[in-house]
Amino acid sequence: MQCTKQITLLRLKSKKNRTLKKNTMKFNLEKLGTIGLFITAIFSPCCFPIFAFISTATGLGSFELFGGYTMYIFQLMVLISLLGLFISYRKHQCTYPLILASLSSLFIFYSYYFCAPIYCDYLIYAGMAGMLMATIWNFRRNRLHNSFKNGIFQSTSKVILNSTISCPNCQHKKTEVMPTNSCMFFYECENCNIRLKPLQGDCCVFCSYGTVICPPKQKGNNCC
Repeated sequence: MQCTKQITLLRLKSKKNRTLKKNTMKFNLEKLGTIGLFITAIFSPCCFPIFAFISTATGLGSFELFGGYTMYIFQLMVLISLLGLFISYRKHQCTYPLILASLSSLFIFYSYYFCAPIYCDYLIYAGMAGMLMATIWNFRRNRLHNSFKNGIFQSTSKVILNSTISCPNCQHKKTEVMPTNSCMFFYECENCNIRLKPLQGDCCVFCSYGTVICPPKQKGNNCC
């Protein structure tokens, strides 16, 4: 019985960690794309003369990181950044970073395929600046959204007191009323009589096995 409990807890912890890593990667795509397009530009001085002084200062001279594939790698990074910004928009619902990035992407792709050579460099640099500003703007919006989600700005909101605990051993479910000013560290399942305690990183059994986190966490406070 004890062995089965440990295996179930390990599975829950593993699933939680995988979900966290997946979400972190998903919401960092725009940073990966924007950093990638600037690295591509910096190490391709023949295609981006404005960054030639950096290559000279680092002793790379006219070294081309991607050779003849520079244009395609650069555009791929733009698309990755745009995709990341779209995913973030679905999270925080702020359209401005996505609009700015979309316009910047249009500048870049227009300069490659439709613009006269005399103006294409200016449009590319303007597009890069726009993508950088959109990424920074999006980063701030994500932080603000996470602050709201974690309850930092929800101290006056209604606190949910009912949470349904699912036993990892027998899958029995029961709705309990949570204490408002403390955390419940132990909980005994009425079906299999196993004693539950929080998973690593959680403050109480409701945060680990419940459908709703504990009231102190809902208010944005540290749990006891």
